[in-house]
Amino acid sequence: MASVEKLPMLAAGYERLTAELKALREERPLIVDAIEEARAHGDLSENAEYHAAKERQGQVEASIGDLEDRVSRAQIIDPATLSGDKIIFGATVTLLDEDDKPVKYQIVGPYEADAKQGMISYASPLGKALIGRKVDEEVEVTVPSGDKFYLVKKVEFI
Repeated sequence: MASVEKLPMLAAGYERLTAELKALREERPLIVDAIEEARAHGDLSENAEYHAAKERQGQVEASIGDLEDRVSRAQIIDPATLSGDKIIFGATVTLLDEDDKPVKYQIVGPYEADAKQGMISYASPLGKALIGRKVDEEVEVTVPSGDKFYLVKKVEFI
């Protein structure tokens, strides 16, 4: 049974999900056409095109089901409407690492996370360690490469 738990996400993440869902739905008739064309070639037991098209159909249908579930549970949050001094979902946080080098992250949902783009999930080790913290608090987080220490320098809602 699917979970009814809401999935917090930013508007941009929601738009990416709906665009991906739309593209997969548009691919459906193309797959059906490919299956019909492959079926016309005769013996299905040794028909690689048929088996590939059926496999792709299964992948697309599974992806559509997953995306429909996520979209239906989406709770879109606009960080610009938030405020406060604590780190919460949607906050953009500036941290100082152990070398006093500033690093900036936005706290986002698990399906939007991209550390290279400065977006970390609230469910990640660092995300969990940051939630609820305030400016000038120290944060210790255990990551695969070892323990990391940060100082919260700024909390923004942009």
